[in-house]
Amino acid sequence: MADNADLTVGVLSLHNSKETKAILNAVADLGYDTAWLRAENTAVDIQDGVASLEPDVDVIANRLLLSKDEHPAEGLGLAQTFEQLAPMLNPPSATLTAMHKFATGVALARNGVPVPDALLALSGDRLNADRDRFGDQAVYKTAIGTHGGGAWKVDLDDPVNPQVGSRQAFLQEYLEHDEKRHSDLRVYVVGDTIVGAMNRYAPDGEWRTNVALGGSVEDATAGIDDEVADMARRSADIVGLDYAGVDIVEGADGWKVLEVNPTAGFKGLFEATGRSPAPYIAKLAIERAGGEVDDETVERLAASLDDSRPACMPRPKKNAQSKPVVVGYIEEVVLSGTRGSETVMAKSDTGATRTSIDSRLAADIGTGPIKDIVKVKSGSLKSGKSRPVVDLVVGVGGTQHTVTASVEDRDHMEYPLLLGRDILEHYLVDINRRADEQGGERSERELEEE
Repeated sequence: MADNADLTVGVLSLHNSKETKAILNAVADLGYDTAWLRAENTAVDIQDGVASLEPDVDVIANRLLLSKDEHPAEGLGLAQTFEQLAPMLNPPSATLTAMHKFATGVALARNGVPVPDALLALSGDRLNADRDRFGDQAVYKTAIGTHGGGAWKVDLDDPVNPQVGSRQAFLQEYLEHDEKRHSDLRVYVVGDTIVGAMNRYAPDGEWRTNVALGGSVEDATAGIDDEVADMARRSADIVGLDYAGVDIVEGADGWKVLEVNPTAGFKGLFEATGRSPAPYIAKLAIERAGGEVDDETVERLAASLDDSRPACMPRPKKNAQSKPVVVGYIEEVVLSGTRGSETVMAKSDTGATRTSIDSRLAADIGTGPIKDIVKVKSGSLKSGKSRPVVDLVVGVGGTQHTVTASVEDRDHMEYPLLLGRDILEHYLVDINRRADEQGGERSERELEEE
């Protein structure tokens, strides 16, 4: 066994997530050294035929959020590089399978784990030729997505596209056991341990249960039976993950696994169960590197979620700020929906909270069902106008954003899309740059006041 002072657990995470902080704090509370592998401090050096990783760690817990990355192969390549130099929990090969929802479904189906019926096809003709088998409605998903983004419940009267933007999409059976309120079950697995389970309920007007979308949760740990617990363990093991949030839904013919999430959040689970997965992940990493951990200490630490700033968090250099990406006052964007994509000119408006799309354009590309009706303030109307909102995928300069956009009649506007702060917060707006190289448009405020 390695001495505590000689054993260091690293967490690979290029973002400031509460989960990463919680794992690092748990490792420190268990008496071992920690290192946060991120841009400020991480390098791989090859000298005289010997490769080494900086910082030097004995084991790595992988927390890369690849499903949110426009180019996940870069992150997978980094993880593959680091895995050759230190043992890794949630290795890149398993993470690749897990982040691709259809690859997960195939792996589980081949090993006898029940999953919903689904169809992925590379051509629209093949995908739509067989869509009737799903009934009147189905779930339409991008193969890679997170927090409910890239998922629609669609009526199958109209055809769907095999891709949404640059990402492959597929149809999946829609399972519902409670018509009043859609729900599913998330079981958090670390090794052979079921840390906790929670029922997740979709918010009003929504069918997706994600906590990030406003879903509510309740403790279900004591209520899960051996069949469901075994299904969750087997799913994580088949995919190859050391820790995972396994999403399971009950249909008319029993339980089926929807997804196996390698970077499932801790917030909802802790809110529902009062148990944090962080100490269990820390324990697994320490033991993988040859250390020992007291189980009673793990149980005690699991009763709190310490996501404060870890002592090992590198401080960025003041001159290390990345140059912001610039978009123009008028910008060319790519809009994607269930029926296809279209390139349009969009107007940037930093005064608008929400992106807005023309109703005809929304229908043409297939933005999915209306999620809600919201009031949008505009012009001199202090009370605002009520407008429907839909999920919309907007590609700006090669980066895709899934936002909840309002739908309105923009026939009297020159541009069919208005980019709001939900997208512009990621960019610097240059009001002098116009992709259309023309002027003369009256302001939206002037037109609203007519």
